[in-house]
Amino acid sequence: MSARPLPAAAPAGASLVTLLDLEPLDRDLFRATTVFDDPYPLYGGQVAAQALVAAGRTVRAGRLPHSMHGYFLRSGDAARPTLFRVDRDRDGRSFSARRVVAVQDGEVVFSMSASFHDPEDGLDRQVDPAPEVPAPATLPPLAIPRLFSFEARLPPQPHDGPAWPTRFWARCTERLPADDVLHAAVLTYLSDIMSGLSPLAADGYRPSTSLDHAVWFHRAARLDDWVLVDLVPKSTGGGRGWYTGTLSSRDGVLRASIAQESLFRRKRQPFENVKGRSR
Repeated sequence: MSARPLPAAAPAGASLVTLLDLEPLDRDLFRATTVFDDPYPLYGGQVAAQALVAAGRTVRAGRLPHSMHGYFLRSGDAARPTLFRVDRDRDGRSFSARRVVAVQDGEVVFSMSASFHDPEDGLDRQVDPAPEVPAPATLPPLAIPRLFSFEARLPPQPHDGPAWPTRFWARCTERLPADDVLHAAVLTYLSDIMSGLSPLAADGYRPSTSLDHAVWFHRAARLDDWVLVDLVPKSTGGGRGWYTGTLSSRDGVLRASIAQESLFRRKRQPFENVKGRSR
């Protein structure tokens, strides 16, 4: 991995639980009130996680997210509150569908569709095993950028020389309540950091702004315990790149899968921030 520095960590003493605790303003209308100075545009994982929390507040208790699909539309500002408006598309016998828009200064910065499902019994199989890596306690720390209340460890990498790791352990350092929707939101918050396209950077081309992001929640996960994030590059072309990824618990169980498309253009400056929102 290159020694190029990553952006600074979140402000000291910041709380992820507080960041995700939205203020209800009206039916299906919420506001994120935790603001802070950040030299970079609003982190996409933050607005996606908050949107999932907003959607979950409108779904009956016990119905859990199984997928979310989001689009990053404009740069946001971490120093400004964000409004979240939820549309209740459908409530069926087993599933609920929601749409959420995140608004700053009267403009939509992020939109999301999410689906929730009542837990039920079913055949539980996992085809591909989790990557074999050393336990997090045996590995050096990784300075994970921008995230509130997270620590990380760096295992051996599957690719030589990428600027950012594509495989790492991470966990929330706050003790999280037994709330599966909150844990899914914390997983979403984590899932947009780094880039699975880093190994494909060449000839001045590199990944930058996230365009759209999807998460599938296969099994409940506790994010105050270690999860292994494994990002896999898939394709670049036409100024965009696409990668997939998995998040597995320490016992090797697949907890969630992700897919993301990002801009993939020639580098315009000596250094641009991870997951910046400029296009």
